[in-house]
Amino acid sequence: MYGCIKFFSKKSEVFCQERKKSRLNSQKTIFMKKIVSTLFSLLLFMGVATAQIADKAENVSPLLIGEKIPEATLTTTKGENVQLSKIITEKPSVVVFYRGGWCPFCNMHLAEIGKIEKEILELGYQIIAISPDDYVNLQGTSESGKLNYQLFSDAKGDLLKATGIAFQLPPKYKEYLPTKTKGKVTEVLPVPTLMVLDKKGTILFEYINPDFKQRVSGKLLLAVLKNLEIK
Repeated sequence: MYGCIKFFSKKSEVFCQERKKSRLNSQKTIFMKKIVSTLFSLLLFMGVATAQIADKAENVSPLLIGEKIPEATLTTTKGENVQLSKIITEKPSVVVFYRGGWCPFCNMHLAEIGKIEKEILELGYQIIAISPDDYVNLQGTSESGKLNYQLFSDAKGDLLKATGIAFQLPPKYKEYLPTKTKGKVTEVLPVPTLMVLDKKGTILFEYINPDFKQRVSGKLLLAVLKNLEIK
């Protein structure tokens, strides 16, 4: 059982017992290390998950310029899953985090970005917009705003939480959203945010404002993009 051959001598029997004891101690040590590692990972996950969901928009803690946006699984307008890393490695990206197609201020901002899309593309960037809307709402948002760029759903809010821009859905929205959206209603909202990423996912610029009525203008965005050095 322990890989030890038992001989009919006292010396060999002692050696065999010591080897068994050493093997058991080694197995106990490995087992304890696994338990400690699992507990640490669980506590770390719980701490991060709790820390990244603010109670209100003013208390979010977003990633900073120079940090990398985390990996996430998003959903397309067709209900297909796609990794964020696969999208952003194609080109440097202008990433718009918006509350949902039900928000008139978000729709106005998306439309404003759409009006300068040609200039953004000519500068070497792509545009993607992400919200916690169920994917079934994305096509309607795109059509109503006459948008050509891609919209993605982060329905569970995993990316919003990991990016540090998520906050708990206010009580008044829990009754309002089911009347304005289809599919599953989100449990979190993002503070409207715009980030510029390089192809490695590093944040080169960001604009975030807890007042959802305030958004970065198209004019300012173009000025930023023209002055950023992208690779």
